[in-house]
Amino acid sequence: MLRIAVPNKGSLSETAADMLAEAGYAGRRDPKTLHVVDAENDVEFFFLRPKDIATYVGSGAIDVGITGRDLLLDARMPGAREIEALGFAGSTFRFAAPTGRYSDVQELDGLRIATSYPGLVDAFLDQRGIAVDLVPLDGAVESAVQLGVADAVADVVETGTTLRQAGLEVFGPVILESEAVLIAGPADAAGAETLLRRLRGVMVARRYVMIDYDLPVALLDDAVKIAGGVESPTVSPLRDPEWVAVRVMVARSRVNPVMDALYALGARAILVTAIHNARL
Repeated sequence: MLRIAVPNKGSLSETAADMLAEAGYAGRRDPKTLHVVDAENDVEFFFLRPKDIATYVGSGAIDVGITGRDLLLDARMPGAREIEALGFAGSTFRFAAPTGRYSDVQELDGLRIATSYPGLVDAFLDQRGIAVDLVPLDGAVESAVQLGVADAVADVVETGTTLRQAGLEVFGPVILESEAVLIAGPADAAGAETLLRRLRGVMVARRYVMIDYDLPVALLDDAVKIAGGVESPTVSPLRDPEWVAVRVMVARSRVNPVMDALYALGARAILVTAIHNARL
């Protein structure tokens, strides 16, 4: 039975649970439940603190898990490895300090850096030969400089509003572009490939839609140039031999421009439907 670690709370939890449900797995009904057996799919879920998942997976106690790339790297567990980016919970890690104080990461040498990700930041600076005094904090990192416990901070940056309110500005290179990832332990577990294939199917379904339309057969080659599909559109004859019905997958982000272009070409009865799951 495949053992899967899932975040029990935080920004990763709800989306990870939704994704697994869309992939056909049983979820938990009670948010306090820490263990769920899905006998039909031959898996069992362990709901753990996001920060602990890489440790459990890397040790081999859990086969695979969903966590953040930042948490995986911060844990520094040799046995844990990323096997697939899952496309949600994106974040960017940067250094920040009082406005105008520093412009280059080399200037941090010998200083105090506050962060909630000491393993991640230490590895980043160590690669560049920069030695600092790390100040581990669980949250509210942006207050560390104002309160005098650090000279700079390393934290998640979204809009930068929180940092600016604390009188800080970002500088230096990006530490990490993070998102939710599927991770695996040191051994290949039976059933992990099925899980990965299902999750990929969910991601495809979220990125694409299906477009159906009718088109004069003489315009088919031009229509394929507008929307060629993953491999090739499906083309079916209509009662009128001069017309065909076409079905094609299109990236969700491009659906309206594609519809406009097809209509301008001469396509009619253009319909868009969602894809609930897929295997490519």
